[in-house]
Amino acid sequence: MSTKSKLADSLLKRHAEILERWLEIQAPDRMRISASEQQEALKACTAIIEGLRKAAETENLESLSGKGWERVKEILNDLSQSRAKSGYSPSETATFIFSLKPAVYAALEKDSAGDGAGLSAAVKQATDLLDKLGLYTVEAFLKMREEVVLRQQNEILELSTPVVQLWDNILALPLIGTLDSERTQVVMQNLLEAIVQTRSDYAIIDITGVPVVDTLVAQHLLKTVAAARLMGADCLISGIRPQIAQTIIHLGVDLSQVTTKATLADAFAVALKRGGLAVVKSQSAATVPAR
Repeated sequence: MSTKSKLADSLLKRHAEILERWLEIQAPDRMRISASEQQEALKACTAIIEGLRKAAETENLESLSGKGWERVKEILNDLSQSRAKSGYSPSETATFIFSLKPAVYAALEKDSAGDGAGLSAAVKQATDLLDKLGLYTVEAFLKMREEVVLRQQNEILELSTPVVQLWDNILALPLIGTLDSERTQVVMQNLLEAIVQTRSDYAIIDITGVPVVDTLVAQHLLKTVAAARLMGADCLISGIRPQIAQTIIHLGVDLSQVTTKATLADAFAVALKRGGLAVVKSQSAATVPAR
């Protein structure tokens, strides 16, 4: 019997034993997860062993490129996706696959009694195969985790650049943190979309929460102001602190064409005035008589 069929034969004949042994090895880790997660792990283990058996019967065990490996890789991709979202580490994910080795070795040993050379060859082949599957799983896990991190970063960017409607026809965009090229695109997109949706004529960009304004940040602000003007909105910048004013002058950045104010309230008052509006204190409706 060839080493290829020996592995497939052991996976078929000792499916239940391999699964039981594999679950025993994972027992310490399984105790820390919920019942539903344990059930999902059981399904994954069962499907992986069955997929390995079928692939071992028809495919070259030196590579995972054959069509017969598609089902196994699909299972591993789903496993990696689930674990990446659940906060598992790469080593924990890889250990899940590598922990199958002792169970497979035990099955091969039982089926290779008296055939030391055959056992050695089968174990080596099983080791190489499971190593490849483990590396594939880690790669899939890292790719999925990168996607999760990127998605979270984009969500944070969206949340960190809210456009607030202060009044009819007046928007405010409070910025907090560093303003880089990537974030500028999000800022500009959100602001322009809000201008179109609300048909606002005035937009206030508040940089009170921006710690440092350098040449690059100033350029990003000017680009955003220019884009807002192209959409028909007059753009003001508030939050100009003394240190920022000095930095802008030192850098030689020309903000003469942009209305700037020290506070958001000041910029809001200017926008109201340009829109023909004003905020006034209301008179008391009635005077409470003294007793």
